[in-house]
Amino acid sequence: MKKNQPVSLEQIGRQLKDKRGKRYWRTLEELAESEAFQELVENEFPESPFDWKNAFSRRKFLQLMGASMAFAGLTACTRQPLERIIPYVKPPEEIIPGKPLYFATANTMRGYAVGVLVESHMGRPTKIEGNPDHPASLGASDIFAQASILDLYDPDRSRVVKYLGRIGAWEDFLSAMRTELEAQKLNDGAGVRILTETVTSPTLHRQLQAFLSAFPLAKWHQYEPAHTDNTKAGAQLAFGQFVDTRYDFENADVILSLDADFLMNHPASLPYARQFSARRRPEAAGHMNRLYVAESTPTLTGSMADHRWPLRASELPALAFKVADALGAVAAQNLSLEAPLDALDFDDNRVRAIAEDLQRHAGRCLVVAGEAQPPEVHLLAHAMNFALGNVGKTVFYTDPVEANPVLHGNSLRELVEEMQAGSVDLLVMLG
Repeated sequence: MKKNQPVSLEQIGRQLKDKRGKRYWRTLEELAESEAFQELVENEFPESPFDWKNAFSRRKFLQLMGASMAFAGLTACTRQPLERIIPYVKPPEEIIPGKPLYFATANTMRGYAVGVLVESHMGRPTKIEGNPDHPASLGASDIFAQASILDLYDPDRSRVVKYLGRIGAWEDFLSAMRTELEAQKLNDGAGVRILTETVTSPTLHRQLQAFLSAFPLAKWHQYEPAHTDNTKAGAQLAFGQFVDTRYDFENADVILSLDADFLMNHPASLPYARQFSARRRPEAAGHMNRLYVAESTPTLTGSMADHRWPLRASELPALAFKVADALGAVAAQNLSLEAPLDALDFDDNRVRAIAEDLQRHAGRCLVVAGEAQPPEVHLLAHAMNFALGNVGKTVFYTDPVEANPVLHGNSLRELVEEMQAGSVDLLVMLG
């Protein structure tokens, strides 16, 4: 900035000439708009989006932008084609224009259904909420249920039957399918494969079993991108078979989550969230629960934690082993597991504090493993719950709800290998 340059009264007079109204200024240099003041302004705002030396002002810029937007809006001012409203020949019962109707249905996540109520206008579903009469939702809904309404209006949703890129009729599809199945009957359906998502519907299961009875050599495969193979494999390691695990968070005083987002990314997240939140109010339960979370990615469950331990996903098996070892679960269950290489790098004081807190609340605590963790972590979680006496109190095991529980990764791998070997003549994909 240029210094020692006095401001002349003549310069100030030129700035005040023909000016009306109040004018605010801090220094005489600012009032005179001297070169020193202009240099100061340029140095103070070096990254200004407007060029101070350019005569193109901010006001002019906004005027031009407003005009361009106004002209752009003129494209929508076209006369729409005349459309006549034709009344129903026979009006549907209870449909009144402007008044919504509601119907009950179910929204599925990994094959597990949650009851919902759908609001519809003139036959078009517009909003989904939880069904207050369904035990899994009790009127609540999650983000997946809210977003599922968009599936009905997905522009990529199949609307017609297509064959080789050409639109065909439904009768053409049925005729072609009958021809293929008649040909497959000669070898009991050895070249037929069915690929579905997770199936928990008894009706669909009976239909699939009837088809497999008619074609004994046909095979049924299942695959979902967001499958639960690690959970199933962990249960198989622990019990020698697939089982479903249910948790009671309302009776759990201490919870250890090993990368498990049970409040959001779980088929039973709605009842779990209700049970968990009931224990976060001291006046309702006498005392709050305590939540320990070790996770590799920020989650909703992690945001609710009293003690959150951010770790790499590869480090979580070591933490699970250390906590299980501190609880005596590794020795008590005769687990043939070796300590992970990173197990010695953890803070023993923190691990000991978690283990002691779980032991003080034995029978009223929980250890939950996330689906992203390998089967060994799920095995350790089962072992810890057994060692703490939680089974039958806060942890319950049931037969699988799935009609045909399989490891999805193995099932898809087998199907791909058969297709590459030329053993598949007809592949039917459902869902």
